[in-house]
Parts: sequence; structure tokens; C-alpha cells
Amino acid sequence: MLKQIALVFLFVATNVVAQNNTSYWQQHVDYKMNVDMDVENFQYKGTQELVYTNNSPDTLTQVFYHLYFNAFQPGSEMDTRSQNLPDPDPRVLSRISALTPEEIGYLNVSSLTQNGASLTYKVAGTVLEVALDKPILPGEKVTFSMVFDGQVPKQIRRSGRNNNEGVALSMTQWYPKMAEYDFEGWHAAPYIAREFHGVWGNFDVTINIDKDYILGGTGYLQNPEQIGYGYQKEGTEVKRKGKKLSWHFKAPNVHDFAWAADPDYVHDVLSIPNGPTLHFLYKNNDDIIDNWKDLQPKAAELMNYFSEKIGKYPYDQYSIIQGGDGGMEYAMCTLITGERNFGSLVGVTAHEMAHAWFQHILATNESKHEWMDEGFTSYISTMAMNEVMKQNNPNSLRGVYNTYYQLAISGIEQPQTTQADRYAHNSAYGASAYSKGAVFLSQLGYVIGEDNLAKTIRRYFDEWKFKHPTPNDIKRVAEKVSGIQLDWYLTDWTQTTNAIDYGIKEVTQNTNNTTKITLERIGLMPMPIDLYVEYNDGSIESFYMPIRMMRGVKENPIPAIKRTTLPDWPWASPTYIFDINKPKSEIKSIKIDITSVMADINPSNNIYTE
Repeated sequence: MLKQIALVFLFVATNVVAQNNTSYWQQHVDYKMNVDMDVENFQYKGTQELVYTNNSPDTLTQVFYHLYFNAFQPGSEMDTRSQNLPDPDPRVLSRISALTPEEIGYLNVSSLTQNGASLTYKVAGTVLEVALDKPILPGEKVTFSMVFDGQVPKQIRRSGRNNNEGVALSMTQWYPKMAEYDFEGWHAAPYIAREFHGVWGNFDVTINIDKDYILGGTGYLQNPEQIGYGYQKEGTEVKRKGKKLSWHFKAPNVHDFAWAADPDYVHDVLSIPNGPTLHFLYKNNDDIIDNWKDLQPKAAELMNYFSEKIGKYPYDQYSIIQGGDGGMEYAMCTLITGERNFGSLVGVTAHEMAHAWFQHILATNESKHEWMDEGFTSYISTMAMNEVMKQNNPNSLRGVYNTYYQLAISGIEQPQTTQADRYAHNSAYGASAYSKGAVFLSQLGYVIGEDNLAKTIRRYFDEWKFKHPTPNDIKRVAEKVSGIQLDWYLTDWTQTTNAIDYGIKEVTQNTNNTTKITLERIGLMPMPIDLYVEYNDGSIESFYMPIRMMRGVKENPIPAIKRTTLPDWPWASPTYIFDINKPKSEIKSIKIDITSVMADINPSNNIYTE
């Protein structure tokens, strides 16, 4: 009997472990916040009620909040890191160290309770460390109630007041924000330079501010009839009472809440048929108004492009707002600087709007997998710009490939698994996240076929929207779509700095009037090879060598060209030899990958000409 009980216990325990290792879960938050902003001294007071649901299989004994505004203080980790980098962000440099007490940013927590019981907590830079009154059990909900106050820093990076274009308030990462807990544990990284990670949930936010200020940002305005400024129904009379207005927003199923405010905003609205309503808020500046008006139909085209290529945008609105210090994505909105030429204005809008999918719907951890959101965004926004701006560029991604090539030979490249703040050079981070990340997706099309890449992107969206996908998740989707094994691709491209370099080593005439071709793998990273042979009569045929680790083949990428699939190439073999049933004298040229989608760092040895 004891043996049977032991066997039953072992069976149950094994299944629990297996479920924990294979099933997906994520935490959930419901925020209710009320803040009062003083536009004279840029200070604000707030209350926050946060209902936290522990969907994990773990018992939690502590929680962490991000206090991002604390980064904008002399001596902060952001300040220190900026002054010790060989190539600091020019927007930061040593500017934080020069902030006065009236110019710094801060978030102070004066009271925090768990289900009414007072909690002990400690501020550690940009993180609030909280010891719980009682552990939070799996499946349990608790309510955290907080009183806090803050000061908006002088505009330096992303958030701030009175930016270089005169926007009064760019309110991003402005509230005490619960850190994410997932299968890896807590993600309570300090705010040093990079981007963000948040818990999915619902936000109910009321902002009390001077009645002359116009707001835009995350969420749906709940009281437009009291606000006006283009939000109320056309022809409705709005009567504002008192010195302040209360802007009440609700945002369902997001992992962030941002807003911007200025007394001089112009607010335009554009409704897309069968799509969201677009809001545009920008300064009433004669030098930029024409560009912002012309931007609006282009933004609608971009929205439709991304919805078609990735998946339908799931919210009812999206806002494009002048503010910040460049361009940055937030839930249901973006903040961009607006004093740009028209092409630049559309370009930054394309990139940040694409982030509505690759970060604010497919919410990767940007501290650990920044190449997924920045790279995938760079890929799809570059393709979108080529179409929407009618650039007619047959190789619109050439720029991102060139940036990757420069990184690969620079000597400062680090693996893409490097934590985003731990890159030794800002330039290496940028090239790795944006360009090498974009090449990952583009080159995936070379490996599995362009049609399968398009299917992969759409299926990835369908399976992982409103979740936190990891690199393995996009790999697994691509494998399911294509039937090709891709662990080698994900490993070499993202976890190493191995480069691709293949060459045509030798072309020789055989005695039987055939030609022997010898290819060589010079770089450490394996890739399948599409080899194209052009003959003197103008005809072209291709020879395809899948690598053995793929355990499959892709469709012919150019059906009009006859293709021969050769035996697979084992990675360990440095050379590959095969014969063409034509004499060498009839060959005009041989080239590896005429599409230039494979990121070979030395294309000079990819071509043979007679």
C-alpha cells in the first residue's frame, strides 16, 4: 500500500512539474489612479489602488515597483553609466549630473498597504523593494493601496517637462509601476538607459490638471462632454468650471499608461474605415502644421499595412503625439518630436506605430530581448515605408544589412542575449537591437521561404498577442509553419557573434565535359546555400544545398528559375563539392544568393565569373 501511495505521489509530482515547465501563465494587474498635477512647479500627488492577481504557481513573499523618475537625479545609475560609456547617448551625456533640486525627477511613496495592512519597503534607486505582510498564494488576489508624489524632471530622456520643441509635459513611466514576475522570476531591473517590461492589466486613471491644458495618450477618455478640445461630439457645448479639469481615462488590456499635455496642442481626429480612430496632437506652430496635416493619411495607410501584414490592430484608437525627445512607443500611442521634414515625420511614425504590435501587443521583455521588439519593428516599418512612401526600392532593407555588416567586423559586437544595459558601447547596442534584429527576421525568410515568413509573422501574432513571447516562441512558430528545424539559427544568430561567410572556392573542368564546383564555409555560422549559375546563352539555373540541421527544405524562392536540390551540407564539413552537367566554357557566372538576403559578411567571394 505504501509503495502504491509513493508511486501515485511521484506521478502527481511529475505532472505538476511538467505543467509548470510547459504551460503558459502571466500575472495580472488592475490599476486605479488619481493624480493632481501642478503645472507651475511640475509636481504631482497621486493615489493608486492596485489589484494584483498571482496567476503563477509560486507563493510570493515580496513584490517590486519601478520608480523610473528617480533615474533623473545626480549620481543615479543612469547618470553614472552615461558618464562612463565611451559613446554615451548625446541626449544624456552629463546632463543629469547638472540638474538642480527643482529640475530633478522623483517618485516618493509615503504610504503602502496590502489589504489594509501597512507594509515595509525600501527605495533602491529606481526600484521599490517591498516585504509583504502575508505571502500571496497561487491564484490569490490582493489589493495594494499607495499614496505617492512625484516631480517631472527636466526633459532629458523620454520623459520630462518643456522639451526642446516646447511641449510642456511628456508623462511616460511616471507612476509607481509593478514589476513583472514570470517563469524566470522577478524582472526588477534598474532604469539605466534602455526600455521597459510591464504586467498586463487594466488602467483607470484620472488626471487633474489646469483647464487650459490639452491631453492625449493611453486609454479611452470617459468624460469627453466635460473636456472638449475636440474630444466631445461635434456641436456639443462644453462648459469648464473651476481652475482644473479632471481627465478620466480607461485602458483595457495594456501593460503601460502614458500621456502628454500642453496648452497649445492642436487636436485632429481621423477615423479609418473598419479600423481605429487616429488622434493627432501637435503644437500650434506654423512651421510644422502642414507636415502634421499631410502625415494623417499616411498614418492611416501605415495602420492598414501593419494590420494586414501582422494582425488587426485590436484597440479602437491610436494617438500620435508631439513630445518626448525623439520617438518612443507606449500603449495605444506614441510620443515623437515633430519639428522634422515630412519624410522623417512619416518615418518615425512608421517605426513607433509598428511598435504597437511588436511590444505593446507582442510584449517581449525589452531588457533581455530588445532585438525582438526593435528589430522586428525595424523590419516591418522599413517595408511599410517602401510601400506607403512609394520608394519603389527593390532592396529596402539594404541599409539595415549594411549596419549589421559594420557591426560584425567592428570588434565590439556582443551576443544579442546581452542584457540591454550591459553593452559596452551604445553603438553596438543600437546596431544589434535594430539592424541585426531586423536581419534576423528578413534572413528567416531566406531560410524558410518568404511565404512562410509572412505566415509565421501572422501566426506569431495570433498565438502570442497580449502575452510575453520569448525568442523560442517565434522560433517554434516558424518551425511549425515551415516544417524546418531552426534551433541552430536562433542559437548562432542571437547567442553568439558567429558570422556568415561562404565562398566559391574553385570551379574546374572535369574530363567528362562537366564542371566541378567547390564551395567553402569560412565563417562559423551555418546557412543553407542558394547557388545561381548563369550560362553564356543567358539561361539561369539554381542549386540548393540545405544544411543537415534543418531537417527539411524550403520552396524554390524563384519558381521561374529551374532548381536542383542537392544533398544536405553537414555543418562540420568546411567544403561542399558537386558537379554541373555542363562544361566550364558554357558558364558565364556563378553567384551565391542573388537576392542578397543571406547576411554574408564578405560578398566579394560569393561570385565567380569566367
